[in-house]
Amino acid sequence: MPMVKIADTLFAERMKNTFTERRDGLLNLRSSNGGFQFQLNSNDSQQLQTIFFKMRPALSLKGFTSHQLRLIQMVIRKHFQDLSYVQVNGEKSCQQQLVVRTDSKDDRDLLLKEVKDEHRREAEVKVQAAVGFRHVIDLLSSEQKLIVGHNCFLDLAHIYNKFLGPLPSTAEEFVSAVNKYFPHIIDTKVLLNTDNVLQQRMKKSRTSLSSAFALLCPEIALGKKSTDPEVQLCVKVEVQVDDLRSSNWNSGAKHEAGYDAFMTGCVFAQTCSHLGIDFQACLSSEKFPHIEKLQKQINLLYLSWSNGDIIDLTTGKKKAMSSGYNNHKKRYAQITFENIALIWGFPSKLKARDIRECITKVFGPTSVTSVYHLDETAVFIQFSKEKFVSEFLALKETLERSDGPVSVLHPLTGLLEGGSTRAANYETYKEICSSASAKVLFADQAEAVGIKWKTKLVESKEASETLKREIFDEKSDVNPTSKSEKLRSNTDNAQDDPLRGRLSHYKIIDTLITSEGDRIRTN
Repeated sequence: MPMVKIADTLFAERMKNTFTERRDGLLNLRSSNGGFQFQLNSNDSQQLQTIFFKMRPALSLKGFTSHQLRLIQMVIRKHFQDLSYVQVNGEKSCQQQLVVRTDSKDDRDLLLKEVKDEHRREAEVKVQAAVGFRHVIDLLSSEQKLIVGHNCFLDLAHIYNKFLGPLPSTAEEFVSAVNKYFPHIIDTKVLLNTDNVLQQRMKKSRTSLSSAFALLCPEIALGKKSTDPEVQLCVKVEVQVDDLRSSNWNSGAKHEAGYDAFMTGCVFAQTCSHLGIDFQACLSSEKFPHIEKLQKQINLLYLSWSNGDIIDLTTGKKKAMSSGYNNHKKRYAQITFENIALIWGFPSKLKARDIRECITKVFGPTSVTSVYHLDETAVFIQFSKEKFVSEFLALKETLERSDGPVSVLHPLTGLLEGGSTRAANYETYKEICSSASAKVLFADQAEAVGIKWKTKLVESKEASETLKREIFDEKSDVNPTSKSEKLRSNTDNAQDDPLRGRLSHYKIIDTLITSEGDRIRTN
């Protein structure tokens, strides 16, 4: 460190002289009767205190600034081969700066190694203390314990992301990675829905955790004994709580993490009992994954409970639904990303039902499969056909350019009210979400990304393939007469079906608006 200031030069020189004097004092330390006797001058500064560090005489530096300590370190390294500057943790984890006297180069190397090893041990202790619950996850993985959950795909995703590593990009990669850490997982929801014996015991009722707990463990759930002989045959569960909670034990606190885990364990115990599994013979949890009656349900998880998709953690492949699951009805249609249009910035008064009504008036009652709110500023619209996405986006663009009576009376006018409605396909949604910006509302996220346009037009695969075929036919057709006839034929077809011609989006929608205007005037 270059000393360009006179104050630094004077301080370094003063420290050089001070350490020369103190080094001689350290050399005079002797042990006359088994204890060290310090020979200190009366004018010793409070900043330099003589101590012993690892059986070596040393000077403790106190009251110096960080800049002065760097100057002292430079002076020691430059002028004193038998002194070493070290930094250690003192009481209450405070940093302590020392200058230690060593007898030789080997002794100095040994001192520095001891200090380095001590720093490493202290760092490891801090790391181990900071790891926290990760120790539990590591222990469960190393012991290959049977992990029991209820509809636990999302729980495993959180555990993996928080304690094991970044989530993989696909579900197949994720389940393969999970299986390496937890080779034995059982989902009680899968167990209840795929086993015929348990289906009969559940009487085909709901298989949510609270419902299954109330039906299979009524004495615990209700907090009172039952005279039902089937209930009396249930597995007895001992509940232990600390003194603080024993006075207000609440047996219905569902959706609390600890109590949900308790309910899951009780449901698993009762299902095993109904399946005829002998707990006395399986006291070791290592035997559970190899029980024949559980083999068909081990490592099966619901990817989506609403769609009934089951994935096998062992193979990473989706598994066909078993016969016990045939009564389940899908709540939502299968998602097809090519058929999705994204709309945001529309009037806040519009709900999903209103948006569906606006669009189906134009494209037909079966054109929209579902409308799903991302938040109050954006929705996904899944059309029944991919071509409706490009038609909708082109129609929106043309209506916003037109201010005629047809556009005012058009069913989509309510959706475009305010002039801030924007629309695109699903690929644009992925681009916006992949931005480094992170806003709560999607409209704010799109604005942060810098979206200025109102509509991003796309062309359907059907129209694109038709256009390619026609261009190829025109290039291969060498007869001028037949070529002109084909062009006339294509023009007629374009009037019947705008997507089949080589018309621009604007020309296509001009035709649609003209037809809509004729219909309105006729009515």
